[in-house]
Amino acid sequence: MTNHYDTRETRSPAERDAELFGRLPDVLRKAMAAPAYAEHLAGVDPAGVTDRAALARLPVLRKSDLPALHKGKPPFGGFVHAPPGAFGRLFTSPGPIFEPEPAAADPWRGARCLHAAGLRPGDVVLNTFSYHLTPGGFIFDGAARALGCAVIPAGPGNTEQQFELIEAYRPTAYCGTPDFLKILLDAAATAGRDVSSIRRAVVSGAAFPKSLQDEFRTRGIDAYQAFATADLGFIAYETPARDGLVVNEDLILEIVQPGTGTPVRDGDVGEIVVTSLCQHHPWIRLALGDLTAALPDVSPCGRTNMRIKGWMGRADQTAKVKGMFVRPEQIADVGRRHPELGRLRLVVSRAGETDAMTLRAEAADISDALRSAVAATLQGVTKLRGAVDLVTPGSLPNDGKVIADER
Repeated sequence: MTNHYDTRETRSPAERDAELFGRLPDVLRKAMAAPAYAEHLAGVDPAGVTDRAALARLPVLRKSDLPALHKGKPPFGGFVHAPPGAFGRLFTSPGPIFEPEPAAADPWRGARCLHAAGLRPGDVVLNTFSYHLTPGGFIFDGAARALGCAVIPAGPGNTEQQFELIEAYRPTAYCGTPDFLKILLDAAATAGRDVSSIRRAVVSGAAFPKSLQDEFRTRGIDAYQAFATADLGFIAYETPARDGLVVNEDLILEIVQPGTGTPVRDGDVGEIVVTSLCQHHPWIRLALGDLTAALPDVSPCGRTNMRIKGWMGRADQTAKVKGMFVRPEQIADVGRRHPELGRLRLVVSRAGETDAMTLRAEAADISDALRSAVAATLQGVTKLRGAVDLVTPGSLPNDGKVIADER
């Protein structure tokens, strides 16, 4: 086996974009065969969506809206053209959101992620993601089996029974949350059970701080992070370079201003929006509500796809001020009306016993006239009065935060 899963991982970015956007128009046509997508993308000519600029003009579909959409038109909100019986498995995740699994090998595109973490055919994998109703267990199970690994479908909990399985089957790898791996290791040390066969791990679903990474390393486990969701499967994954997460193949990932569909400048923190090229259940500009930033250049591991810093928080920053909701897209609207401004951040606080808000805005030319104009725009957009604090470019942190509620 080579260090890369296949040659697609090392092709030029231009070659990759040409292939992805060459396929996208047909995927859009398939998506628009579903009534909800036909309405959502009304007026869109799929033949014209052949590059990132054209894709960025399409409306986003917010994951946070899916529970209401699915409830209104069960089970999939009208966004899937095939009937439920056309799929291999049918799941639910909190919301509830209903997800179908295509009847294909590795439907969640995870084998290359596990390969990057060092798993190889013949390895035995202890999979502790849940197999009950939600897709998590099957997402990792399908990836491991597509790679040629045997899977112990353990699920979470029942540590005593897990020890019996580990000592009998001697798994070389673990899939699950980092928290549960620590629970297993600590419980095994206390009970004198042998879990030393586990030498690699692919973890997801929870924070994985450096302190925990270092602890696993001292226990002889090489652990890698995966960024995956119940809707899209594997989105990005860590490689031996340990330098950000590489975006998976067959996905188009954009980073946009929170609350909008407008791509951020290179390197800025923004919300993750993903378009998948699955013919059976495509997602077109699904806004996940998670924040990240793109890393420059190519990964030292040789994989040439876009790299992201990983999960950097949530983009859902709506705040209630004086009984009215203020949303990130409203702050973005202020920025659109004043192109001379740079980064914006609305700070919500308390002045005595009253809500107060101050819009901090970067500007190269600071003046009272600009301050007054921006204040008027802020009031017109939000229907609330707020102060405006103009600051020099580069003063506001690049963390994707548009509304900071400090009350």
